[in-house]
Amino acid sequence: MKRLTLLFTLLTISISQSQDLKKIEYKAYGVVNYYNFNWDTDTEKRNVFDTERLNIYLKYNFNNKIQLKTEFEFEHGGTGISMELDKFEEFGEYETELEAGGAVKLEQLNILFKYKPWLNVRIGRVKLYMGNASKLDTPTQYFTGYRSAMESALLPMGWYENGIELLGDIGKNKQFSYKLFLVNGLSSVGFTSANWIKRGHQTRFETINTNNLAFSSRLDYNLKNKGYIGFSTYIGDANDNRPKPDLDQVKGLVSIVDLHTNIETEHFKFRAMILYGNLQNSDKLTAANKKLSNNLNVKRTPVAKNALGYYAELGYNIFALSKSPSTKKLFLFARYDYYDSMYKTVGDVFDNPRWERSVITTGANYMIHPSINLKAHYAVNTLGLASENKEKTFLLGMGFTIN
Repeated sequence: MKRLTLLFTLLTISISQSQDLKKIEYKAYGVVNYYNFNWDTDTEKRNVFDTERLNIYLKYNFNNKIQLKTEFEFEHGGTGISMELDKFEEFGEYETELEAGGAVKLEQLNILFKYKPWLNVRIGRVKLYMGNASKLDTPTQYFTGYRSAMESALLPMGWYENGIELLGDIGKNKQFSYKLFLVNGLSSVGFTSANWIKRGHQTRFETINTNNLAFSSRLDYNLKNKGYIGFSTYIGDANDNRPKPDLDQVKGLVSIVDLHTNIETEHFKFRAMILYGNLQNSDKLTAANKKLSNNLNVKRTPVAKNALGYYAELGYNIFALSKSPSTKKLFLFARYDYYDSMYKTVGDVFDNPRWERSVITTGANYMIHPSINLKAHYAVNTLGLASENKEKTFLLGMGFTIN
């Protein structure tokens, strides 16, 4: 009888674990790139290999209405610290070494409560959806080895904040999708000439200041083949979230709006986006940032009132011209980026023409498998449109997704 009881218990645990496994969903993607640099601005810049990132998503469905979502990102190989015993020292010394110089981050941790197709709630650390890069974020979805130069320069790539998100699909056949966010705001200590508000994303400390909250929204009209056209907004005061209350009495409202589109068919893709941003009291912020401590490790460069950027790209699968059907695809593409992180300044802030940049990028994507693509591109970045300074970059890369 005891044996039967034990067998029944083990069988019950096995079935329970099997049921739990069915509740788990997973997804992952990764990028590895090789860069060859020929920059007028840094003639000694070395060529590099970069294990750029590995992102792993794990979801757990408590039931058909409640879902836990997590995302872990390993950047540039992750980090590792090890200790070893060196027996050849006189007394045998222990040595500690930093094995890699990357980062491991918990990007998302939230719970989704599903109510209706038109109304759902997500609470926790959530992903903000601005522009195209936030939606086309896996390496098989974008052509180049990295996302749009304009978006990468002006916005946090992987913009995650803590708060609440309302989302859903509305209209006939779910023609419209919307997202509304109330989250912690940026910190203006990280604002710079080169990247405007991007480095204000609060990742510097163990905890995140939330004296000021931010509101963000997105509305897309859904097209065929996962295409869309829409807009996003962001608004929030960034001064009260500084480590010290040195600008609490000065408004630092950040306002951003973008228009974006993604049009896709099986063999043709077109993406475009325009972004405009405004920063309140940028001259007072510039003066305050000059006085920041060296230990904070921020740029302390002048900050503009306005930033402007746009880009457009298109690609075509030339294998479609062949009469022989193939599951493989070879996209040839071209993209033009323009962005000025110092578009307009106020007060004594110097408008450095260096930060008006344009990038022409051409290349190819070989989809050797629907989930694996090999990439090559050549980009020419012009800094200051009236100057002759060029940053030429050749890239070979590989990306994959696992669903």
